[in-house]
Amino acid sequence: MNHPSKMERGVILGQRYRIGRKLGEGGMSYVYLAEDLKLPGKMWAIKESVTQPGMFQTVQAEAELLTTLSHARLPRIVDFFQPDGDGYTYMVMDYIQGTTLDKYFKNYRGCVSTDFILRIAYQLLEVLGYLHSHKPPVIFRDLKPSNIMLTDELEVRLIDFGIARSYKQEINEDTVKLGTVGFAAPEQYGGGQTDARSDLYGLGALLMFLTTGGKYSEWFTGAEQYIRKDIPVELPRVIKRLLQHDPAMRFQTAEEVRESLNAKYGKKDIRPVSHKPAGTLVTAVLGTSAGVGTTHCCISLGHFLARKYSRVAVVEMGTDPIAFTRIQEIAENSAPGSNHKCSINGIDFWRQTARGEVISLLTSGYDAVVLDLGAYRDTERMEEFFRADVPIIVGSAAEWRRQDVLTLARMVSHHDQPNRVYVLPLASEDGVRQLRKSLSSSKVAAFPCVHDPFSSTAETERVAEFIYEGFLTPKEHKRRFRFAWG
Repeated sequence: MNHPSKMERGVILGQRYRIGRKLGEGGMSYVYLAEDLKLPGKMWAIKESVTQPGMFQTVQAEAELLTTLSHARLPRIVDFFQPDGDGYTYMVMDYIQGTTLDKYFKNYRGCVSTDFILRIAYQLLEVLGYLHSHKPPVIFRDLKPSNIMLTDELEVRLIDFGIARSYKQEINEDTVKLGTVGFAAPEQYGGGQTDARSDLYGLGALLMFLTTGGKYSEWFTGAEQYIRKDIPVELPRVIKRLLQHDPAMRFQTAEEVRESLNAKYGKKDIRPVSHKPAGTLVTAVLGTSAGVGTTHCCISLGHFLARKYSRVAVVEMGTDPIAFTRIQEIAENSAPGSNHKCSINGIDFWRQTARGEVISLLTSGYDAVVLDLGAYRDTERMEEFFRADVPIIVGSAAEWRRQDVLTLARMVSHHDQPNRVYVLPLASEDGVRQLRKSLSSSKVAAFPCVHDPFSSTAETERVAEFIYEGFLTPKEHKRRFRFAWG
């Protein structure tokens, strides 16, 4: 870097984060491990970058954009410090333990299996598809081995968003040319704006690098002879198309690349990619109005998750505390005191939880958290909804109130949430079918009539499995409990 770091071991940032050892550095930034003084034992990764004069608003806008992202292969960004007088900014994000693809590749002396390469490709296509379908689309722009972290289970995490940017339709060319030589698309050096196809070029460069033992990352005449002989001939054809100089000649979307790989290799030989988040599985439940069954749904889902995970919490963030107060009264056989937490058969219930306390709960070791956001009235609690792994909208099954669901769906449509689910308590099959058609979404379910939300039926199990499809992998732990409403 041209600028020295202001951080050193022991420095406290924002009166909260104590800087520890340096994790790495690049051409634009340093990354440090830091301890959270408000949450003893919790560690974060803090990225220090220097912003050019005149770019402060752009950097802040991009940081705000990144905080809206929620994907299992992306670190959560939980805090951002705006540029100081010298242009230094600080981004606080999840600390992901593992090894970079760069180090992993070197440990294997540049010879990794075709199966490993394909697994990496499929996982990157998954997260790139998510980024590119975001509104506005997010372009990563630096898909190199040192920016890809592998967990112990060889799950991919993208770790450096230093030059990521949103795609702006009205701009013809990037104002700043950034990227790592050898992995960046030609348009990143001039002549056009980077878009989704630029990241696909980066994927091709990465695959070329992996299949040539780390020798090459660009396509050239005769490049085929440098690709390992044990690599099936179909893969170099995909790589060649990804590395076309003209973006129009490449695959146009991540889905196109995935379909091409599926056609050549078939899904059966590739380990399915899990959607399970690296940390806490967060569900956010939002009602279209009061009385539609939001809290009942939260309790039922919490009960379902408690049979899958060891530590589960149901957190009240709505403005009406009656239900959770009553739960605590029955559980403790007395009026609730100052303690806002009560535990019932392994599920922690938190009542009247402020927004500032949510981050503490999400980093305190829970396997799954269900946030009861109450009825939609304003945007006060929408950040939690947009960042949840499983966002759920609960609406009335009555035909004359179905418009409430459609209205709320339109209001949140500017946020890309592929896992969003719509739940209609007591709805008929016809009602579900009509709403699916109106929303152009298959993620609509009817919640059955269950007097006791802590009880389980075959139907509630089926609906819960549908809601969490692709997320649940832990072994089920059987629990039996019945909550008696007084």
